[in-house]
Amino acid sequence: MKILFTTPVLEHPAAGGPQLRIENSIIALNRVSELHVISRVDKRSLGGNCADKYFREHCHEFVYAPSIDRLSCNRYFRTFQSISRNLFKNFLFKSDADFIIDYAEKKRIDLLWFGYGNISYPLIKEIKEKRPLFKVVCDTDSVWSRFILRELPYENDPVRRKQIERTGKLKEQEEREWVNLCDVTTAVSVVDAYYYQNFADKPEKIKIFSNVINLETYSQVMIPPEGFRKPCFYIAGSFWPKSPMEKATRWIISEVLPLVRKELPQINFYIIGQGSKEILNDIMDSNITITGKLPSVLPYLCNADVSIVPLTFESGTRFKILEAAACCIPSVSTSLGAEGIAVEDGKNIIIADNPESFADAIIRLIKDKVYAKQIAKNCMRLIQNKYSIDALVCEANSIINYVTKQ
Repeated sequence: MKILFTTPVLEHPAAGGPQLRIENSIIALNRVSELHVISRVDKRSLGGNCADKYFREHCHEFVYAPSIDRLSCNRYFRTFQSISRNLFKNFLFKSDADFIIDYAEKKRIDLLWFGYGNISYPLIKEIKEKRPLFKVVCDTDSVWSRFILRELPYENDPVRRKQIERTGKLKEQEEREWVNLCDVTTAVSVVDAYYYQNFADKPEKIKIFSNVINLETYSQVMIPPEGFRKPCFYIAGSFWPKSPMEKATRWIISEVLPLVRKELPQINFYIIGQGSKEILNDIMDSNITITGKLPSVLPYLCNADVSIVPLTFESGTRFKILEAAACCIPSVSTSLGAEGIAVEDGKNIIIADNPESFADAIIRLIKDKVYAKQIAKNCMRLIQNKYSIDALVCEANSIINYVTKQ
């Protein structure tokens, strides 16, 4: 089987964080097929020479799409190039859709696989219109309409509420269209799969392709960062104005942290991720450290006492729970934060949905080291069994077998 995997143009801040899903999908698909990869992200955004080398090592062939190939490293000239290409693409440049079609036909590709397909629908639609017989997988990382619409209960501004509703409904319409246009739509969990199956003409077209992690990445011992202070708990993610991460983190600071400090006055809180410094620049607390984006979260995560996932609106499944488990760090999460992951409250994670229970969970895990260690070990076993690269390879094979029989 020859698969052509395309990475998306990152149209939303939520897709701009660590590309673990893309990387791990490529590893798994490369094990079960002759894998070709077309990047719709330029080398700089992809991660530079190291990322370019990584992708080339994990597939049969790796190329950049015309929309971003040969873009300048100078951001001003790059912007000019992008504008010029958009203005004259119909005359001077081959579109990404035409490039993908030509590549697929030249290389005799059997299956087109769109990473982050839920933000690549216009491209999928264009290709399907031009080549309706092409086999296509729309690989989703979440239910994007839920990602949008779940913010409504937390937004009071009527203008923004209307914007959220309009954007969410448009995305719902897209979801209904691509589920029946594509040969397969993947979901990261049973929860997401059930959503897509509700309006699929053939529910069997919805397949699980989980968020997983490469356990080898987390096996090395990490030295704590300079000045690292314990006891501490940790949060990581991508921040932008009114994002799920901003609202969750501010909830922790205002509602949960004061309760934790009553029992643990010297508690430290580490906040890590793209945009965190800019979005939380009003936070002035000597025991709260905001790092911004880091090359790796592991020096902080591996040495934290507790990892937290306090989300109240989002969609998909959280890599942060999987990563913490791989590092044998216990997690506290809201019910939604752990949505779609087969965890059990009190066994391999602690679920808490109000400030008091969330604070109690953090306190207990820091004070009771034996209990914390058991929670973390149980979650590690779960990851090894259900959320490893090997598990993703099995899911990839299942999808390929289904497409082959159609």
